[in-house]
Amino acid sequence: MKTFIIITLSIFSLSIYSQNDKPKRKSYKLEIAANETQQYAMDVEESPYFVKEKILQIYCNEKVFVECEIQGDSISKMKVVEKNLNPEKTIIIEFTQDSENRKEIRTDLNVKNPFARTLRYGALMFTPISQQWKPTSIIPIRPNLQNYEMWPHSIITLVLENWQLE
Repeated sequence: MKTFIIITLSIFSLSIYSQNDKPKRKSYKLEIAANETQQYAMDVEESPYFVKEKILQIYCNEKVFVECEIQGDSISKMKVVEKNLNPEKTIIIEFTQDSENRKEIRTDLNVKNPFARTLRYGALMFTPISQQWKPTSIIPIRPNLQNYEMWPHSIITLVLENWQLE
């Protein structure tokens, strides 16, 4: 009987946590300011957040919770989840645009590091003007802090990759 209860509770807890997984974004219409006078719009198809293992693509005006599994000194697995049920191992990423003043469009990336070690990652950006992937610099995030990256122009989407703990 004791074994049956343990197995039942294990299955129940696994089903609760697996219901929190959010591997794909729902399709939606993205519209942002491209520059001082033009808007940029596109249909974002239903698509995975992780385009490859540990390579996250995030679109402007998205906020995601990335739950991580740590093995030894590195991040072994990453997944987007619906709710932040495990804040001690969940990176919070918010990517927004401020276009209230069209002459000073700004795109912001806010990343919260929940770990007791410095978090590093690389980034590529895709803008409405260049329509090409270009690398951009990212400042490492010290333990248990958050970092704000700001660009003085419009960005449609970012790819965040090469996640490392130091």
